[in-house]
Amino acid sequence: MEARLNLFASPAATKAMKHLIAAGNATADSALPLATQELMRLRASQINGCGFCTDMHTKDAAAAGETAQRLHLVAAWREANVFTDAERAALELTEQGTRIADAAGGVTDEAWANAAKYYDEEQLTALVLTITLINAFNRVNVIVQQPAGDYVPGMFAHH
Repeated sequence: MEARLNLFASPAATKAMKHLIAAGNATADSALPLATQELMRLRASQINGCGFCTDMHTKDAAAAGETAQRLHLVAAWREANVFTDAERAALELTEQGTRIADAAGGVTDEAWANAAKYYDEEQLTALVLTITLINAFNRVNVIVQQPAGDYVPGMFAHH
């Protein structure tokens, strides 16, 4: 399988992706736990059918110490007892923020209030930005059909 476009060779894509990555670095450095961020990225990527990001965030989470059990269960988090209430609130917000077009009301007041029980304002901001950015990356990769499976943790790390 080959991507429809070689985004890695495109000056415009390279410039745009640098800005998205820089925005992502702001949330990576936030008080929102990295494990929560990776679970959110993984869940949004699963919903959007983005193989490249699903591969990347599964591997990045595992490399950062996430357990295989939690990674396998993130798609069925509602029935899984391996996530904290805070993580569950973040995953619910992620699902609703990812499925905006599927829900006429967007993100419910209940989902927001539940997240606000566990996260302060800066962390809520990081939640929103994490959801926004992973959805942007998912859309780029799904549109160009970026192949999945070859990602190696750290391969896009900046120096």
